[in-house]
Amino acid sequence: MAETLRLPGFVNAHSHAFQRALRGASEGRDFWEWRSGMLEVAGGLTPERVRAEYVHVYREMLAAGYTVVGEFHYLGLPEARSAVEAAAEAGIEIVLLLAAYGRGGLARFRQESPADYLSQLESVRETGVRVGPDPHSVRACPREWLEELGTYAAAESLPLHVHADEQPREIEECIAEHGLRPIELLAETGCLGPHATVVHATHADAHELDLLAESGTRVCLCPTTEANLGDGFAPVLELTERGIGICIGSDSNVRIDPLEELRELEGIARRQTGRRSVIGLTTLLSFGTDDGAAALGVERWPEAEVDLGHRSLAEVSEEDVPAALVFGCAADVFVG
Repeated sequence: MAETLRLPGFVNAHSHAFQRALRGASEGRDFWEWRSGMLEVAGGLTPERVRAEYVHVYREMLAAGYTVVGEFHYLGLPEARSAVEAAAEAGIEIVLLLAAYGRGGLARFRQESPADYLSQLESVRETGVRVGPDPHSVRACPREWLEELGTYAAAESLPLHVHADEQPREIEECIAEHGLRPIELLAETGCLGPHATVVHATHADAHELDLLAESGTRVCLCPTTEANLGDGFAPVLELTERGIGICIGSDSNVRIDPLEELRELEGIARRQTGRRSVIGLTTLLSFGTDDGAAALGVERWPEAEVDLGHRSLAEVSEEDVPAALVFGCAADVFVG
């Protein structure tokens, strides 16, 4: 047997690298209390700290088999440039998913208007960095922002990513303001389509899932973060039954391990059905590679290298390595 095996690199379609600082933090009874601690961390970051700290996060991603990262960034424009520099130093491909933030959060997150936001995005894009125009959420972006960004993303053929339906409170607030659930609002404002990715969709109802399927919108699932924050179970079966594209992300980076993300998706499906092999190995691997690349608008990306001499692969034949990877290995099986 060869000493190593080269495979398509995994694609991390949704990362907030600064939240790596909260790994191991047990404070907070729910998502909203955790969010308060997250905002405190975000408030103390400088471009210099982002530059220094993100290098370590991105190197951990590379060592774990991720070769592309979609960095969903909302700390400010100078910090965005620092994130790009950190990715270059680490050697990972980056797509900067610069977040539009019209209200809420911290002052540093916010832009004055959609035009102000798009000016920031274009200033990064003109340097050759791959970007995506991304409303942070329906909480952070009023209807008119969603409409303008949806139009821009479609016209420019750029990936649009947006958080939606992660928490019940978010849905309740959206209904109170708009008379619509979050994904229904995204559909009305032109933020769905083959170029779009909804992050989480944990509490999406059947009608919202139908809207995703009809529009060709993907969903990015982040099961290690969704478990850590008590978000709930991803609607894996409902998504796959509708043929909705799925990709994965490390999100808060409480864990950086694409194999664990994929294994948990299949685990959710198995627990929901009482059956094994619900999704299928080839499909799972596609979630982690091809579907993630498509969600970021990436056509070519680096490979990852598996250490076939790793103890987790002892006595495993080469033809069974892909299955052993997903169902029996951790990220340390990759050559960093």
